[in-house]
Amino acid sequence: MFRFIVRRLLQLIPTLFGLSLLLFIWLRRLPGGPETAILGERGTPEMRAAIRRNLGLDEPILIQYGRFVRRLIKLDLGTSTSTKRPVVTEFFERFPGTVELTVMAMIIAIGIGIPLGYLAARRRGRLFDHLSVGGSLIGICIPVFFLAYVLKAIFSENLGWFPSSGRQDPTLGATRITNFFVLDGLLTREWDAAADALWHLVLPGLALASIPLAIIVRITRASVLEVLNEDFVRTAEAKGLTESTVRRRHVLRNAMLPVVTSIGLLTGGLLSGAVLTETVFAFSGIGAFVAEAISQRDYPVLMGFILIIAVVYVLVNLLVDLSYSVIDPRVRVR
Repeated sequence: MFRFIVRRLLQLIPTLFGLSLLLFIWLRRLPGGPETAILGERGTPEMRAAIRRNLGLDEPILIQYGRFVRRLIKLDLGTSTSTKRPVVTEFFERFPGTVELTVMAMIIAIGIGIPLGYLAARRRGRLFDHLSVGGSLIGICIPVFFLAYVLKAIFSENLGWFPSSGRQDPTLGATRITNFFVLDGLLTREWDAAADALWHLVLPGLALASIPLAIIVRITRASVLEVLNEDFVRTAEAKGLTESTVRRRHVLRNAMLPVVTSIGLLTGGLLSGAVLTETVFAFSGIGAFVAEAISQRDYPVLMGFILIIAVVYVLVNLLVDLSYSVIDPRVRVR
C-alpha cells in the first residue's frame, strides 16, 4: 500500500510538469499579454516595453520557463494583477468555500443517489424505476444556472427560508481560523455562526448536486442490476440469507466500484470551481474568482489556480484508488 501511494505521488511530478508547460505556452499566446492586464488598453508602447523588461518577458522562452519552474518549486505563484495580492493567499482564502460547497453537494448527491439507484434496480421495470430514470434524465438536462435561479427565486426571495447570497451573515462577526466557516463555528463553539454558514450552503448545494445526483443514480442502478444477475447473489439467496445481509455483503459492496470511481471524478470536477452556481449565489469560491480573472487577464491567478487544482484532482483520484481495496478485498493495490 505504501509503495503504491509513493508511486502515485511520484507520477504527479511529470503530470504537473506537462501541465505547467502547456499553461506557460498557452497563457503567453493569449492576446494582449500580461502587460495589457497591468496597463490596460491605453498603455503606450514604451510602457509596455518597460513592463515586459521588468517581468523578463523579453528574454528567451526557455529562460522564462526555467524561472517559472524555480518559482513553482518555492511555491511562489506570483502576484495577482487585479488584487495585488499573492496568488497563494487568494487561493487559500477562497478554496475553503468551494470545498464546503462541494462537500454539501456530494453529501446530497450520494445520500440520495445511491439509495435511489439501488431501489430502482430492485424494482426494475416498475413505476418507481421509470420515475427514477426519468428524474435522472431531467436532472442532467436542466442547466445548473437555471436551477440555481429557480431555487433562489422560490426558497429565498418568495418564501424567505434560505439566504440568497454569500457564505455567512457578516453581521455575526464570526471568528475566522481556517476559513472553513462551518468548521470555524464548531471549533470556536459559535453555534449560531456554524448554523448560519451551513444554512447558506443549502440552496447552492442543491443546485450543484443536481447533475452528480443524476449520474450517481444511473450508475448505481446499472451496477446493481449487473451484480444482481451474478451467480454468487443467487447462491446467497438460495442459502436463506436475509435480504439485508445479501444487500449489504453481496450486492452493494460489489456494485460500489464504478460508483466510487464516478464519485471521485465528480468531486474533483466540483472542486475545480462551480462558476455558475457561485456566481448566482454570490458565493466567494474559486470558480467565480477564476471567471473574473479570465475577464481581467489575470494570468498569475489563472496559472496558479489551475496548477493547484490539478494537484487536488490527482489526490482525490488517489483516495478513490485506495478505497477500492477497502470496498472490495479482491482488489489489491500493487
